[in-house]
Amino acid sequence: SFASSIASTVALLCFASKSRQRSSSLSESICHRRDLEGILTAFTALASPSHRLNSLQELFADVALEVDDRAQGEARISFYLSQAIIGLSDIILSRDEDAISPATQPCYYDVLSDHFAQVPEDGKRIVDLIVKLWSQSFAANIFALLFHKWLFEVQVEDPEVLLRYSSALVQGATNVFWIDIQTNTRRFKSLFSYLLEDVALVETRLSKISLQAQRNLFLLLSRFILFYDSGEKLDSFLNKFPTFPNSFLVGGPADVFVIELSDQLQKLKVEPVLLHYLSKLNVLQGLELRMTTSTRLKACLYSFTSPGGPMYPTRAVRHAAWDTLDSLFPVGQYPRHVISTFFRLLYPWYWPSSCWNFVVSCVKAIFYSLLAVILSCWEKLTRRPKAS
Repeated sequence: SFASSIASTVALLCFASKSRQRSSSLSESICHRRDLEGILTAFTALASPSHRLNSLQELFADVALEVDDRAQGEARISFYLSQAIIGLSDIILSRDEDAISPATQPCYYDVLSDHFAQVPEDGKRIVDLIVKLWSQSFAANIFALLFHKWLFEVQVEDPEVLLRYSSALVQGATNVFWIDIQTNTRRFKSLFSYLLEDVALVETRLSKISLQAQRNLFLLLSRFILFYDSGEKLDSFLNKFPTFPNSFLVGGPADVFVIELSDQLQKLKVEPVLLHYLSKLNVLQGLELRMTTSTRLKACLYSFTSPGGPMYPTRAVRHAAWDTLDSLFPVGQYPRHVISTFFRLLYPWYWPSSCWNFVVSCVKAIFYSLLAVILSCWEKLTRRPKAS
């Protein structure tokens, strides 16, 4: 039933809070609060189809919540935690508190995913519930957060069930990674790191899912590997790339990776994230690409170099795109700038802003040059008395 399965999840969430925050009186008060009316209200809402989506959304938000934030008072489900842990007091999360870096602030899904990987039978009822809720938008998200490690630790005999689980993992991971994109955060970086370092680069775990699931997983990681600052693992990642049926048309692993990355750039609307991507594209230097793939990447970057539609990039994005384009494709950079300047002259409404930015840039350059000269002279004057 909804009540028992969600109660198990909430109970594990509570125990995760206690294992991480044993010294926090607030967490202990949350876990031991007895509010039967609140529990019945929550479970009644879950029994109604019209409230399931909202309840799953709240549960997803709480699972993704950072442990320290919960300790500071952001506990939306605190009113029904107490009774949910009845009968589950034998669950013990063996987690080393000293191993947690205070700078990383682990989330609840980190604790729960480790527990389900170590004790797989504890999550079976919750997995059965999620299977019945595939149509709900947040079911795949919760599955990806809680069971991304469990999926590669258990033995699933039925290939159809395994395909369903792996598809839910890729879909849920895609959704939560886009949440990080839209909010410009790295809350789900541990999920990405596990999928990249412990699954994609480890043959024993990767072979547990079907070939189609492997392809979807690698396409997913290709789109977000630069966002989560894992470009240094690009060579190992490309070496593990699975074969694609249309590889004779699109090219090898490097071509597939660049195609996915180009499509990802076209979808980005958050300026800091787009600037971050553009600053990390230098890792593509040295890749052997087909002419069509290289042209595709060049056209993608060139679309960010001019104001107006269809991308409407800001001035910072335009300059970053120019820098990346000149760095990856140094041949022909001067003709490109001349052609771009010529086309800018065809749009008079951009002349005032261009002139103003040019004047400001010149003034800044002159100011910093004079400042450098003054500091250099001052340093020479201060050294003479000491030498004498």
